[in-house]
Amino acid sequence: MIIGVPKEVKDHESRVGVTPAGVKALVDAGNKVLVEHNAGALSSFPDEEYKAVGAEIVGGAHDVWSPANMIVKVKEPVEKEYRYFRPGLVLFTYLHLAPLRELTDALIAQKVTGIAYETVRDRDRALPLLTPMSEVAGRLSVQIGAAYLEKERGGRGVLLGGVPGVPPGNVCIIGGGIVGTNAARIALGLGAKVTLVDVNLNRLRELDDIFSGRLHTLYSNSYNVERAVCAADLVIGGVLIPGAAAPKIVTKGMVAKMKKGAVIVDVAIDQGGCIETARPTTHSDPSYLVDGVVHYCVTNMPAAVPNTSTQALTNATLPYVMKLAKLGANVAIHEDEGIAEGVNTFNGFLTYKAVAQAQNRDSTSIGHLHP
Repeated sequence: MIIGVPKEVKDHESRVGVTPAGVKALVDAGNKVLVEHNAGALSSFPDEEYKAVGAEIVGGAHDVWSPANMIVKVKEPVEKEYRYFRPGLVLFTYLHLAPLRELTDALIAQKVTGIAYETVRDRDRALPLLTPMSEVAGRLSVQIGAAYLEKERGGRGVLLGGVPGVPPGNVCIIGGGIVGTNAARIALGLGAKVTLVDVNLNRLRELDDIFSGRLHTLYSNSYNVERAVCAADLVIGGVLIPGAAAPKIVTKGMVAKMKKGAVIVDVAIDQGGCIETARPTTHSDPSYLVDGVVHYCVTNMPAAVPNTSTQALTNATLPYVMKLAKLGANVAIHEDEGIAEGVNTFNGFLTYKAVAQAQNRDSTSIGHLHP
């Protein structure tokens, strides 16, 4: 199989879809790997390392996309990449289609097999390709939030850990999944007072045990959420419904009652965000104010630490890339239910129900199209 690894073109996206280690494994298995010039440079993987393990370095995006049977990326294609879509192309990347109707239309129109990292399942029904970036984003969210609490960035001027004689900052985390758990770990490590809100009581019990009672857990309802958000210096949104638009847990009214100079980091922004006042931002222009509250809603947060993020992501994705390359997408979809669940578009059809619901359109089960 010919596998293409293009350079990411989304704003300040510095990760890369395959590392030199992955290229070596693919080449040793008999595949041809095309890597766009400098695709891995921002992740500290220069062209020379790719060439040394058998990759062919090509000059531009067209030279990667056109010959490839499968494109392995990190982020969803942007509009200028739509022209490379064609029937039969396999696209393996984060897609996050729920809020992206135009991209969905383009994939369907060109009959691209779009397999989304964020909806692939493993045998335990977990999301193995979303987990590593959720771990990075969760930990990074506190680091970023702490920086934006500094006065020069528009924050309240609060040190999350406090000092003797001065209380620590208050952190409110919405959602007790991978993002929330990792955010809690870092926030507690900094010495902050941390409250985590979730609707799943069993998960709250687990987190209470994991953190030995140091984490304040709170059942999610509008009353509790409002009280926790209004008391917080930093609010981190980490609510996920796989493939679907994130529910709006924190309303505009709640944000209006927050402390001036408080900070919101909405990690769920890829799926539309779980804060009603959140809108997608970029690393070039990452923050904005609403009612005096700083909002940081960058859709590719882990790109801020690309070396760590690329290695964490590709550790998880490479086994799937290898399987798709060995069997071809059609056979892999048939044989592996987890890969089949990752298919969002196939042969001109939208196949992921949660995306269809978010976009108010019909979907067709992959099982009906590819029995």
